[in-house]
Amino acid sequence: MRLRTASIATALLLVAGASTPAVPAEGAPKREARTAASVLAGMTLPQRVGELLMVGTPTSRPSTAALATIGRYHVGSVILMGNSTGGRAEVAPTVAALQDRTSAAATASTRLFVAVDQEGGKVQHLKGPGFAAMPSALTQGTWAPSALRAEARSWAGQLSAAGVNLDLAPVTDTVPSAHADDNAPIGHWQRELGHRPGPVGTHAAAIVRGMGAAGVATSAKHFPGLGRVTGNTDLVRTVVDRRTTRHDAYLKPFAATIEAGVPLVMMSLATYRRIDAGVPAAFSRRIVTGMLRHDLAFDGVVISDSLTAAAAQRYGAGERAVRFVQAGGDIALVTEAGPIAGMYAALLDKARTDPAFRKRVDASALRVLQAKERFGLL
Repeated sequence: MRLRTASIATALLLVAGASTPAVPAEGAPKREARTAASVLAGMTLPQRVGELLMVGTPTSRPSTAALATIGRYHVGSVILMGNSTGGRAEVAPTVAALQDRTSAAATASTRLFVAVDQEGGKVQHLKGPGFAAMPSALTQGTWAPSALRAEARSWAGQLSAAGVNLDLAPVTDTVPSAHADDNAPIGHWQRELGHRPGPVGTHAAAIVRGMGAAGVATSAKHFPGLGRVTGNTDLVRTVVDRRTTRHDAYLKPFAATIEAGVPLVMMSLATYRRIDAGVPAAFSRRIVTGMLRHDLAFDGVVISDSLTAAAAQRYGAGERAVRFVQAGGDIALVTEAGPIAGMYAALLDKARTDPAFRKRVDASALRVLQAKERFGLL
């Protein structure tokens, strides 16, 4: 299912003119089904801003700070950080404790996206009883797409049983084979599904479809690609891609996942010299809105890579969140609770004082809620 721009615009108009539904003439009033538009209509501006934030918490137990952000800053999504070997019995209580913090006052009674990086190989954060060992993405890319789709559905079922409803996968970056070992963020860890865009796209789409069939959302990453860089944006302040162009063949895997119905796409924090030389991709309107939204017609949720990463540090916490949303992004991800207060305050202040930015916040919150509606979280 694709989330279309027209449907977002229509829903926003409905929200602007929302009124109490009429009670049927006979019998007791029927409870109206909650939709993204109706939930948005009932949200305060602070709650809408909270839907644009994702906070990190340890996988083994929820941090006090992360739990507090759900009520205090209306945070609508959480990412589980760190490795767990305790299996479903360890993860499920963590997720339940997080979901228990949702309420009418905190999140307008919507549930959280609970995300994890469960790619396979060296990036499989949830292990132990209830979670099958996943081979590396590079190995997954050698399987028949139908087999990978079936396995992805099985892996997603395991996540769902533990309460996890968003896998920040598949890695959709294509790493040229000749430079795989030199590619610090992806190739070094065998996180790529292959070395050619065509097969990468086919296999990434299989993962999206398989996990979606089990009711788990996915996120293609890291747009417009980290396969041809050297430095790791988590660790290096400036990582530059000197090859990718606006209509590059290496964008085809992202297009394939969009065609497969991927609900989220994660933005890279590298700088793309031949597209927008002055700014990391997550803060570039030319890349987020121009390339991803316009060129590839993606109408789902755009999520950032961690805005606590080294490559995002050129801006203060609040400015990072504002710049990301101005570029066309929807969920600003941070791997720890510390920056949330500053991001929330900056987004809320900007929305209260800038009508155009307020509309952008409303549109982003609606996209997040539409994704949540699709995966049964309203």
